[in-house]
Amino acid sequence: MDPKWLEWAKQLQSIAQAGLTYSKDVYDLERFELVRNISVEIMSQQANMESEVIKDLFANETGYATPKVDIRAVVFKDNKLLMVREKSDGAWALPGGWGDIGLSPKEVAVKEVKEESGYDVKATKLIGVLDKKCHPHPSSPYHVYKMFIQCEIVGGQPKESIETNGVAFFPEDKLPILSVGRNTESQIQLVFKYLHNPLEPVYID
Repeated sequence: MDPKWLEWAKQLQSIAQAGLTYSKDVYDLERFELVRNISVEIMSQQANMESEVIKDLFANETGYATPKVDIRAVVFKDNKLLMVREKSDGAWALPGGWGDIGLSPKEVAVKEVKEESGYDVKATKLIGVLDKKCHPHPSSPYHVYKMFIQCEIVGGQPKESIETNGVAFFPEDKLPILSVGRNTESQIQLVFKYLHNPLEPVYID
């Protein structure tokens, strides 16, 4: 779970963003801008980062605040799970990334697998929709929903990318060091349940 100060800062940011979007009164707009600045100050103090950096990262959006969407592709071959090694931390993750404007979740999953691993896949079914705050990820300034989509390989060859420097398949009992900001051990165990039981119902937090 996120620390309380981060939870409060994110809630203040959400309130401020909605207020700045829908309020018309100049005094209310000033108050909501103050609330946003307070949320940035909390984050800056607790994270020991410059407030301008926090503002660019944490308070840079407009419109009604909604969770971000992270798409992860689940690809099995010979009872092993496809993973890629992230250059950013040297650890392993399911291919995936932020949802893209203009692409469906299935299209994002297919695109991310191709870009990060070199394989061509078709998306077949939704495995689960997880709320990042319900799982043992590192704290994040964003509220994130994670969609796990099962895919089947239809072609391609393993290939490294700008973001990855390793492509491999792992059995359930020999997992590599995981990039826990992207996927946790319990989540990897969850997706293997769908390998063993294809009729398992969709998981949702």
